[in-house]
Amino acid sequence: MKIIYFPLLLLALLSSCATTNNRLTSGEAKMGWQLLFDGKTTNGWHTYGTDTMRGWAVKNGELIALGQAGHEGSANDIVTDREFEHFELALEWKISQGGNSGIFFNVVESPEYATVYATGPEYQLIDDVGFPQKLEDWQKSAANYAMHPPARSVVRPVGTYNHSRIIVNKGQVEHWLNGVKVVQYQLWTPDWQARVAKCKWKDYPGYGKARRGKIGLQDHGNQIWFRNIKIREL
Repeated sequence: MKIIYFPLLLLALLSSCATTNNRLTSGEAKMGWQLLFDGKTTNGWHTYGTDTMRGWAVKNGELIALGQAGHEGSANDIVTDREFEHFELALEWKISQGGNSGIFFNVVESPEYATVYATGPEYQLIDDVGFPQKLEDWQKSAANYAMHPPARSVVRPVGTYNHSRIIVNKGQVEHWLNGVKVVQYQLWTPDWQARVAKCKWKDYPGYGKARRGKIGLQDHGNQIWFRNIKIREL
């Protein structure tokens, strides 16, 4: 009788899967995709407003926010070293129970602005089901936070990886979640300006005005895991 050692088999399968993460296929490389996370280090990222990293760790091919910033803080938010203008960003993320985080783009890193959200629009990441307070539609996963709610919910359960894409091309922005386009908007239009004037961003004079900037990831006081972070300039 042939004996199969399932723990060893499972370990082999997991190791095989791990080697496929944080790598580009030959096709992706030809299309101009670049990794923003190598799966081993935080190279290419730093804590906003500093030249170091704090509150984040790399383990098992995942970039992890440790949740040390406090629920109202942004002291440990990180940004890319590089700036981007027209691009497609793709990544995978999973949130902790009751967790909250976000992806930012067009972030202006300057002493004039204390936080990433003072300038960069936010693709919301959150536990839609288990968050301890009632969420408005514009607070749910894949929303353009406080501005545009997702057309429908396609978020996966807590502890499961989701796939997100953000496309920014000449002011036209698309938010994709798990293969579905759920938000679309145009930056800097009268409609954009009217939405800003009606929400919290009216108190942030630099919000959403930059034509290019850094990509940001938020530590909102909860753990969140990222992997396969890649970008393609358009």
